[in-house]
Amino acid sequence: MIHDLKSCRVLVTPTSYGKNDPRLRNEIEAAVGQVIYNPFERPLTSTEVGALLTRCDGYIAGLDYIDRAVIERADQLKVIARYGVGVDRIDLSAAAEKSIVVTNTPFANAISVAELTIGMMLALARSIPARAAETRAGGWLRIAGVTLEGKTVGLIGLGAIGKQVALRLRAFNCTLIAHDPAADAEFAAANRIELAALDEVISRADFLLLHCPLLPTTRSMVNASFLAQVKPGAFLINTARGELIDEAALLEALRSGHLRGAALDAFALEPPGKDNPLLTLPQVIATPHCGAHTDGAMNAMGWGALRDCLAVLRGEKPAYPVNLK
Repeated sequence: MIHDLKSCRVLVTPTSYGKNDPRLRNEIEAAVGQVIYNPFERPLTSTEVGALLTRCDGYIAGLDYIDRAVIERADQLKVIARYGVGVDRIDLSAAAEKSIVVTNTPFANAISVAELTIGMMLALARSIPARAAETRAGGWLRIAGVTLEGKTVGLIGLGAIGKQVALRLRAFNCTLIAHDPAADAEFAAANRIELAALDEVISRADFLLLHCPLLPTTRSMVNASFLAQVKPGAFLINTARGELIDEAALLEALRSGHLRGAALDAFALEPPGKDNPLLTLPQVIATPHCGAHTDGAMNAMGWGALRDCLAVLRGEKPAYPVNLK
C-alpha cells in the first residue's frame, strides 16, 4: 500500500489510452507523481517493457509481452492493470510470486468486438471489400453473395463477447450453436443457443466464430485436423487471439477452397508483415487487432484499468482482480 500516490510512478502503454477521452490522461497525471507513456505506438516487447518499467509502482498494460524476466526486474511494481480482457501475455505465476496484483476489464470491450464480428461476417458473406475495390476500379461484377438468414453460426466461446454476438445474431434469424466448457446454460436456453461438443460445432457451422481465450489447450486449436472437420464452403472469423490458429493450416484450407473465406483481427505475429501469405488471398479480410478500438470500448477499458490501478496502489481491493483469491 502507498499512502501518498504522488510518490508513485506509473507506466501506461495502451496506444489508444486517453485518445478518445482526454480526461483519462488528466486524471492519472493528477493522481500520481509521474506517468510514462508508450513511445512506440505499438504493443511492446519484453525488453522494451523492462526498460520502461524501472522504478514503476503501477502499470496500465496494453497488448505487451510481460514475461518472467520483466516481472523479476520490476522491484517496485504492485499492480498490472490490463486495458482489455486477455492476460495470456502476462506471466501470472511470476506476478503472484512477487505479490503483484493483475487486473483486467472483462466486459468493457465485449460490445465493440461483437460489432466487429458481425461486420466481418457480412463483409465475408457479401465480399464487400473486393466488390467495393472492383467497382472503384471501373468494374461491375455482381457476384452472388451469401445471406446470413437460415445459416448455422458456431460460436467457440460463449463468454462476454460470445454472448453479445449471439444477441445480435438473433435479428438475422440464424441457427446458433455454441461450445464453451463453462457455458451459461441459462443464457443459452433463453436465447435459443444449442450447446454442443466442439466437434459438432465445427462440423455444422456455416460461419465459425472464435471467442475463446488463449490457453495451453486452445493454442493452435485451429489446425489441419480442426479444419478438416469444417463444413466445405464455411467461413472462419477470429476476433480473439491470433495464436488460436495454425496459420499454415489455415492458408492451405483457404487455398484449396475447403474454407470459403476468413476474417482475421488477430495474428500470431503482430503486425503480421507484408510477407504473410494470408494477406495475399482475396478471400481473407485482415484488420489490425482493432476489435476494441471504438469510442465506447476505449473509454470503458481506460476507466476500468485506471480505477483498478489506483485502487491497488491505495491498498484497496480492485473490481476485477485476475490473480487474487
